[in-house]
Amino acid sequence: MMHPNKKRLRRSMMFLNCQKPGLIKDPYIYKPDSIMLDLEDAVAENQKDAARYSLYHALQEIDYRGVERVVRINGLDTPHWKEDIRVCVAGGADTIRIAKTESAQDVHTVEEHVLAAEREFGRPEGSTLLMAALESCKGVLNALEVCQSSERLIGIALSGGDYTKDLQTTITGTGVELQGARQHMIIAARAAGVQCWDTVFTNLDAMDVFEEEVKMIKMMGFDGKSLVNPRQIDIVHKVFTPSQKEIIFAEKVVREIDEKKAQGIGVFTVDGKMIDIAFYDGAKRTIALAKASGVYEGDL
Repeated sequence: MMHPNKKRLRRSMMFLNCQKPGLIKDPYIYKPDSIMLDLEDAVAENQKDAARYSLYHALQEIDYRGVERVVRINGLDTPHWKEDIRVCVAGGADTIRIAKTESAQDVHTVEEHVLAAEREFGRPEGSTLLMAALESCKGVLNALEVCQSSERLIGIALSGGDYTKDLQTTITGTGVELQGARQHMIIAARAAGVQCWDTVFTNLDAMDVFEEEVKMIKMMGFDGKSLVNPRQIDIVHKVFTPSQKEIIFAEKVVREIDEKKAQGIGVFTVDGKMIDIAFYDGAKRTIALAKASGVYEGDL
């Protein structure tokens, strides 16, 4: 049985430093779909225990009002990840993000420790979901095996900074250096039936460029984007939420296909566009996304 939250709406996933209680006490006011409580890069090496303490109490005591609570744990090449997992599960995190994932085995390793922690702390087995960050050339090339690795896995996310370092280039702002990874990852995710998120955009003085990048990754097929600042949320939600024009067209397509199919008609026009059964799933996805985004009140 699929976890009820495995396919939930995740347009925006905002990073927050677990080391700073002021950042993690009320991020729900900005209405992101998910928050990324970070135990990894944002936390200094000598502050890992303090960050875990802060994380546990935040998960236990703060009502995040429906916002998904994802925790990025430290990499499997560090001494921290096992205790990170125990704290995440004990606190009741919704999802764990595996840093620097390179293979299905990495996911299996984390999954084994998550299951052990669920049993240790009396959490329902299978209740803690997983996502995998691909941060290297090897990780990107192994995207399909990662996507197919576990029933707990909700999807994969690109980490552009580490990936371009491994690629021996830099983030240019043009997107050229990320194009291959982005396309490969979204193809793998769709083949496996999981979600896919794009990397962060860190230049907060170029919000127009950010919006164009968000539009591009939506066209590529991504489900959403990792974010570093609340100012980015509204832009992402605007781009990833169907417009009224798109919703109305999708409704027409669904109704027309349902009607014409019953009449034995396979090809017809809607608003001057040639339509056949191949358009049906896309129209239904538009309506489902509009419902999840809270902008659809129809009956389909």
